[in-house]
Amino acid sequence: MERVTIDVVSDVVCPWCYLGKARLELAIAEVQDEVGVDVNWRPYQLDPDATSEGSDYRTHLVAKFGSAERLDQMQDNLRDQGQEIGINYRFEDIKVRANTLDAHRLLHWARIEGQDIQDRVATALFKAHFEEGLNVADHQVLLAIAERCGLDPALIGNLLATDADKDTVLSEIDAAQKMGVNGVPFLIFDGQHAVSGAQTPDVLANALRDIARMKAEARKGMI
Repeated sequence: MERVTIDVVSDVVCPWCYLGKARLELAIAEVQDEVGVDVNWRPYQLDPDATSEGSDYRTHLVAKFGSAERLDQMQDNLRDQGQEIGINYRFEDIKVRANTLDAHRLLHWARIEGQDIQDRVATALFKAHFEEGLNVADHQVLLAIAERCGLDPALIGNLLATDADKDTVLSEIDAAQKMGVNGVPFLIFDGQHAVSGAQTPDVLANALRDIARMKAEARKGMI
């Protein structure tokens, strides 16, 4: 069985990224008997100017999208699409425009422990923000997620209290931007094939099959 690595460039306060994660999981489940898939979560900040304490979420988004009506239409659309695959968006409960740098540091440390742990942390961060209305810049929220996902909360607390790996995360974001990533989610398959946006499970499953087939054919050609 061929294996495909997917680097998912995303931000934990991006609703399309949460939708994209759920759809990717469905695609991976669909091809699990055909293709092995390894997923790495890579950082991006849609709103790097947000403060650690956060400001009002809805006020910021109304200004960003131009009107309350346009924002409501987008969020209603996301609610509908999310409900189809088990996501319960509760935009009305999100109060804080959170800075996500520390959340990305937590994801970075989780990846060191293993892809499964990083994936659990990614899911927990999305769920905390979009379904529980929690502030993902709050260190207590991050510590609770870390502990629930199998990380050492004392170690994570000590790291969060410092600037550990901030430069690493920011350099990854900078590298993604220099690659041309200006919106997320952005999926990179085996470091060379890119898919942008929260694509449907069938599109992602077909992409995985195609790449696995190309790898198998290339391997045969080398024999």
